[in-house]
Parts: sequence; C-alpha cells; structure tokens
Amino acid sequence: MPAAPARRRHALGRAALWTVAALAAIAATAAGRSSATPADAPVAVWPAFGYDAAGSNNGPATTGITSANLGQLEAKIVHLPGIVDSSPVYVRDAVVGGTRHDVYVVDTAYGRTFAIDAESGAILWQFVPPGIANFEDSLIITTSSPVVDPGLRYVYSASPEGRVHKLSLATGREVGGRWPVLVTYDPTKEKISSSLEVRGPYVLVVLAGLSEKMGKPFPRVGHLVAIARNTGRIAYVFNAVCSDRRTVIPPSTCDRNQSGIWARIPAPIDAEGNYLVATADGYWDGRRNWGDSVLELSPMLRPLQSYTPANHQQLALGDLDLGSSAPAQLTDDVLLQAGKDGILRLLDLRKLNGKRHAAGPFVGGELSTTAHAPGTGAVLSQPAVWRRKGLAPWVFVANDFGIEGLSLALRPHPHLRLMWSDGRPGSSPVIAGGLLYAYNVDEGGLSIYDPVPETGTRLPNEPLLTLSIPRGHWNSPVVADGRIALGDGNANSHLTSGDFYIWSLPRS
Repeated sequence: MPAAPARRRHALGRAALWTVAALAAIAATAAGRSSATPADAPVAVWPAFGYDAAGSNNGPATTGITSANLGQLEAKIVHLPGIVDSSPVYVRDAVVGGTRHDVYVVDTAYGRTFAIDAESGAILWQFVPPGIANFEDSLIITTSSPVVDPGLRYVYSASPEGRVHKLSLATGREVGGRWPVLVTYDPTKEKISSSLEVRGPYVLVVLAGLSEKMGKPFPRVGHLVAIARNTGRIAYVFNAVCSDRRTVIPPSTCDRNQSGIWARIPAPIDAEGNYLVATADGYWDGRRNWGDSVLELSPMLRPLQSYTPANHQQLALGDLDLGSSAPAQLTDDVLLQAGKDGILRLLDLRKLNGKRHAAGPFVGGELSTTAHAPGTGAVLSQPAVWRRKGLAPWVFVANDFGIEGLSLALRPHPHLRLMWSDGRPGSSPVIAGGLLYAYNVDEGGLSIYDPVPETGTRLPNEPLLTLSIPRGHWNSPVVADGRIALGDGNANSHLTSGDFYIWSLPRS
C-alpha cells in the first residue's frame, strides 16, 4: 500500500467542525496565541476522555511540565466519598459559585459528581443523583468520565441506574426539562462504563454488560445513544444487535442479546464527521447483528462500513472482545484496532473490510495482523496516538504486561515497528507536552517518560519519575497548566470513599 492519501477531500461533517473549532481555540490558548475566545472567557483545556474528537490521548503540546522540572511537583490529595475510576475533565478560569477557578470535574462509581478547585483541592460543589440510596453500596456502578459542553456552561455525567445528567458548571445543579435522560431499561444488566462524549449537537453514551457478578448476565443489548444537548431528547440509537431497531429497547425483546460497547471512548470521530465504534462479543450476521466488529456510523448512527475478523466466532466463544478498545486513528486512512486477543490489527478506513466501502456480511480484510500488544496480552485501555508533522505516527499501547511505543510504516505494506517499551503495566497512556504518562494500575505509581521519538531509545526504558499513588483500574491522568490530576481505586471494590491526586508545580 503506498503512502495513504488524504481520504477526506470534502468538508468535514457538522460534528467534526464543532469539535475541531473548539480544540483549535484550546491549542491557540495553550501556545500563548490569540484566539476567537474572549480574554476573560474560560477554556476547556481537557474537555473529555481522550482529549480530542479522535480520542487520541495526545494532549496539549505545552503543559508547563518538562523533564527538567518534574522534581518540583508537589502533591495534594482530595478525599472523596466515592472512587474516581475514570478520567477527570478540566476547565481553566471557570466561574463557579460566583468566583473564578481552574476546575476539575470528576465522576464517581455511584454517580456523585464533583467540581474541584485545581489549585487548592477544595470541593466547589457536589451533585448527588436522586435515589442514590437505592444503588449506593450495590453492585450497580459506572466507570464513565464526564464531558464538558462546548459552550462551557454545562457538564454531562452518568449515574449507574442508567441516567445521563446535564449539570450547570457554575452550580452543579441539574438543568431540568427532559434531563436526566434514561438510556437503559435494565441497569442490572446494562452498564455505562465508557466516557461520555460531545459530538456536535449530541451527547454520546454507550451501554455494555454490567458484570456476571450480578448473576445471570443476560439479556442485554449493547447500544450507542445520541442525545440532543439542547433538549435532552434521544435523537438516534444504534443497537449492536437488532440494529434494525432504532430506539433504546428492552433487552429481552431482542432475539440476540449481547455485544456491549465498552471501550474507554465510545465513538471516536473520523475526518468526515462519522463515528467509529468497536463492539464486544456477540452474534454476527453482517446485517442486523454486529458482534466483534468495527463499524463506521453516520451521524444518524447508520452503518456505513464494517470490519469483522474471520475468527469472530472464536473471539465470542473465548470472551476475547474485539471491542475492548476503541479504534485508534494513526492517519486519516489507517486505524489500529486492539483487542482482548492481544492482536494489533491495522485497518484501511477507505475499505474497512478490504473489499469495498460498505457495511455487510464480509469477514477479514485487515491491512496487517502481525503486531501484538505487550506480552500478547489483552488490551483493555485506549492507545495514545502521537501524530507529528514530518514524522511517522507513533502509538503507545498499554496492558498488564507493559507499554510499547510503535511506529507506523506504510512501505512496502502497512505495519508497526517496535520503537520503545517498558515492562510496567499501564492503563490508558497519555502524551502531553512531549512526555508520556502511564498509570500502573496493578501495582500503583504514575510513571512519566521521555520517549525520544526522533531516534528511539534503548529497550526497555525507564521512567524519568514515578509519582506515588495506590493502584487503580480504568483511571487515567490529565496534564495541563503545570498540573497532573488522577484518581485512584477500582470501582469493582464497591467502596464509597477514594482519593483524587493533584500534582502541581510551585506557583510563582
């Protein structure tokens, strides 16, 4: 395959334009340039899990934190009545309670949402979902991350009984109207485990299976829901099985009920404004059932393209979800799909199935399946993609066996080359300010690396610094404005207390 040309020649979709414009303003502010944003307006420096619309986990180019000043970082620990088993979001200079603050917003496993002052660690407000006494301390949890509305007046959060809330950033109060929005008929089987995302006029939320610990894990139907931000009306639904039905359905009414959507980011957006979704184990027929598949969906959530590995039945029988991670976009045309089987699949977004640009009963068609995750282990995290001008894209993949940095080569055929590695386990890694951040959820510690991408470095690598924090689960950091923020703990412990860490450089 020759060097991939730009796939998208026409205008970006409305959803892409909204997000790209917002991120352009963020990038301009981070670099110290003027932007269309008024000087006294807040800026969503890290608006959602994955940082950008592609979910690249490639954050601000300048964070204030460098390899030279890491040793100056000082820790604050915020004690919370809940576990932040997700990623925070961050807004600079927001008005909360009538005064300006740099603010982190975090969700906890039982749906409590907190606004936390980034400088002092003070809790500015707390939202407690109505009826929390009915599920707090139970097995019904969420590991979702919140998302900031592009207008910066609201944040959206999830609670474990299957509701999505629209909260005032200034006060933490629910806006009312149709909010909150119910997105499941059975929260004992279907779980909001992924982050929430804003795509143009919609909030996206996905549902997966809760856990076999709840008892019989079926029936359940994985689905993607688009909620209109301004009204709270459910606009579109894609069901991973029974996809001919376009609403949230009682799972018992679908003849094939499984195939959750549970990657850390629900639906990365491609350059055309369409959504990329990876599904988990379930029945597949390439018509109305899409277990263990990658799909490109239109903004109205209709399948445009599909990829399904030839061994999809083996994946389903072995609990080897293809969709344990979301598609990572290495270029406009080349996707990386990592899964529980430890294989790193490269896919061509121009023809996901390798045959034609269509969704249907096709199997196979990968560009490459020769690369493997660290230790050939399951990938449950989201890779970090480093796309830099004039250099080949890099992708960092982490699992329980370590973290690897791989470079994409397009000739003589697309393949990945190992350039960098470390044997410490990691959750979803983050690139920010030229440094790599990886949380060792198995043993504790947030390691910070300088990957030296121009030349590669010796294998294996050692961190520049490891910050002290207990172990966790899906938690991943955000890095901006001379600060690092990360929660600890595992939602599956069902505890009602946890800690949120903020490491800061001294303020002059």
